[in-house]
Amino acid sequence: MDPTLDTVFAALADPTRRSILTMLLEDDMAVTDVAEPFEMSLAAISKHLTILAAAGLIAQEKRGRVKWCKLEPDALKTASVWMQGFGQFEPVNLDAFEAFLERELGEDRP
Repeated sequence: MDPTLDTVFAALADPTRRSILTMLLEDDMAVTDVAEPFEMSLAAISKHLTILAAAGLIAQEKRGRVKWCKLEPDALKTASVWMQGFGQFEPVNLDAFEAFLERELGEDRP
């Protein structure tokens, strides 16, 4: 298992960080604009942004005196590829399975 997956999933585990990623889907944002809708300090938002950046989910850059955040479009690629591996299995149709068992077990009964 890729160790970066642990970092990505840990970053995504927090609802505030998921909300931040959703906001950044729209456009790049200044850190102060990211912080605006949340009822927490700028320092707390900065910690969330640091975690997202460490996971490679966002990039931060300074433009003049303002620090900007932008979504990294390929950041979820590894996690997405890993999760798609589980899509190869079809859901079990329990009614069909029960009918199969009744047919098979019914034939063995005297």
